[in-house]
Amino acid sequence: MLFALYLLKPAPFCIFDEVDAPLDDANIAKFNRIIKKFSTESQFIIVTHNKLTMAAVDTIYGVYMAEQGVSGVTPVNFKDYEYVGTFEVAGEK
Repeated sequence: MLFALYLLKPAPFCIFDEVDAPLDDANIAKFNRIIKKFSTESQFIIVTHNKLTMAAVDTIYGVYMAEQGVSGVTPVNFKDYEYVGTFEVAGEK
């Protein structure tokens, strides 16, 4: 329903708060593909705890408590890093 509304009247940015929480892995993959497709025209801000959604983003912002009552934000832009896959067998290096 969210994406149908988006297609009816696209917005320059959309904020989703835990909309992927009730989805299984197959539907998370579909959700992430749709977000990737629509992000060419809009910016999406997604609050999530889902690892698959976090792995699919270009930039992730970590919010933490720097000190009591003071929040800090740490951005990581994955476009700045080249992915180098590694495989390590337990006990071997």
